[in-house]
Amino acid sequence: MTLGEALTAARAKIDRLDARLLLQYATGCTHTDLLARPETPLIAPAYTQFAEWVDRRAAGEPLAYLVGEAEFRGRVFQVSPAVLIPRPETEVLIELALEKLNGLASPMAVDLGTGSGIVAISLALENPAAKIAAVDISEDAIFVARNNAGRLGARVDFFQGDWLAPLAGKRFDLIVSNPPYVAHGDPHLALNGLPFEPQMALTDGADGLDCIRRIVADAPAHLNPGGWLLFEHGYDQGEASRNLLTAAGFKAAFTFPDLAGIDRVSGAHF
Repeated sequence: MTLGEALTAARAKIDRLDARLLLQYATGCTHTDLLARPETPLIAPAYTQFAEWVDRRAAGEPLAYLVGEAEFRGRVFQVSPAVLIPRPETEVLIELALEKLNGLASPMAVDLGTGSGIVAISLALENPAAKIAAVDISEDAIFVARNNAGRLGARVDFFQGDWLAPLAGKRFDLIVSNPPYVAHGDPHLALNGLPFEPQMALTDGADGLDCIRRIVADAPAHLNPGGWLLFEHGYDQGEASRNLLTAAGFKAAFTFPDLAGIDRVSGAHF
């Protein structure tokens, strides 16, 4: 079978772009190779891998898990089913965090529920003066994040544990988080490959605000005076998030939209 024939066959099962990307990963060829030399024979091991990936993609498994990586802010991060796949909406959280860190001489920040490490690593690379810590309850997630930090040259201190629990006695200028915020039973959990992603990173098993309540309640004991708490949340959780922040004694609570105009991040300072 040739490259062109394999690609044509795959397009009958999956999206055209997904088919092309999977064939490139399976063979090591480029898009130019596919266009210029579609008659190139496909060796048996590469075809076997490609055919397996196509079937798994057709069954709904996300492409990022198949190839083991995803791009975020121009960097390639390793991913596995132990961590969420990076999403562009989270860039809003990072931009706001960088804004709060700007101007501080040696700021300290922590990323709660770091997953693959995209937030902590992005902050460490884009504000080298900052000292960044990252926490996740999952040992497998910490393994992925630590590998990503090493590959990308980011200095991040990793802690395994439940939110702020492993950080007793430590204070920060900024706490950021992309916690589980999808309500239990939300129909979106059955769509767009989400059944393949770690459910504990998507939903709190309750109303979607349980983890946010925990973080908001515990954050003041770990913030320096004037320190900020920023967290990502669902499209309909902005008002509730601001109310939680205000009730906990935070000041200047706000909600910021993503590029689609959807409420995405709330925060306040203490």
